Amino acid sequence: MGKTAAAIRLAKGLHTKIISADSRQCFRELTIGSAKPSEEELRAVPHYFINSHSIPEPVTAALFEELALAWSSEIFRERDHLVMVGGTGLYIQAFCEGLDAIPVIDPAIREAVRSGFEQGGIGWLQAQVQEADQEFYTEGEIHNPHRLMRALEVKRSTGRSILSFRSHQKKQRPFRIRKIGLQLPKEELHRRIHERVDHMMAAGLLEEVKSLLPYKNLNALRTVGYSELFDHLEGRLSLSAAVEEIKKNTRRYAKRQMTWFRKDPSIEWTDAEDDLKKITED
Repeated sequence: MGKTAAAIRLAKGLHTKIISADSRQCFRELTIGSAKPSEEELRAVPHYFINSHSIPEPVTAALFEELALAWSSEIFRERDHLVMVGGTGLYIQAFCEGLDAIPVIDPAIREAVRSGFEQGGIGWLQAQVQEADQEFYTEGEIHNPHRLMRALEVKRSTGRSILSFRSHQKKQRPFRIRKIGLQLPKEELHRRIHERVDHMMAAGLLEEVKSLLPYKNLNALRTVGYSELFDHLEGRLSLSAAVEEIKKNTRRYAKRQMTWFRKDPSIEWTDAEDDLKKITED
């Protein structure tokens, strides 16, 4: 059972609604490549933060925190529970614990970092961060271009590591939070990833990416499943090579997700195939 199916089953059992914590499914233009819930699934249980924004709009963890807290208040006026589902760890952390304040970045510095990334790719970013902010390079997400760009922007703007702005003080929320993590054996996870990528291609992912070519430099599209097919459409990869890159990069992304969530001792881990009945009964 995947996250979406598990969340819908849980929400039905609790007679409540779902808030998505996925940084891509909020964009109306990203459907196939973001593995967005189907129309049938969206009808089965009301969802928030699905198709709520367009890709030119800036969407951040801070914005998600603000929106999700407002939606949760709305849900709790009518129901005793809500379900949040998604794999964007920073969004979930923002909702559960709040975010530390990060200084405003000079637009010129932001543009210089973005331009450097466009020209030099993630290898350039990693080298720049390793030289400028060794602390983040040692402890941070060095395979995530968005985190790398943010770290470099903060260092160039303030002279301080982005990690120095962490207060480690969690905000108190007026509700109880229970975190459930779904896990699968690595072999089964990889099989499902490959199967899902093949299904996306058969469902028209290449055509979806073609329609997004005018927006390819936006942050929302610098992501797995889209950047590889942009490379194909611009002649840098064959289609078969691009598909294999999607599978490889999705495996790596799944590994980074697990590394992030494994650091949270409050998560209760369960096999993804297990019955969720025991959760609804508590």
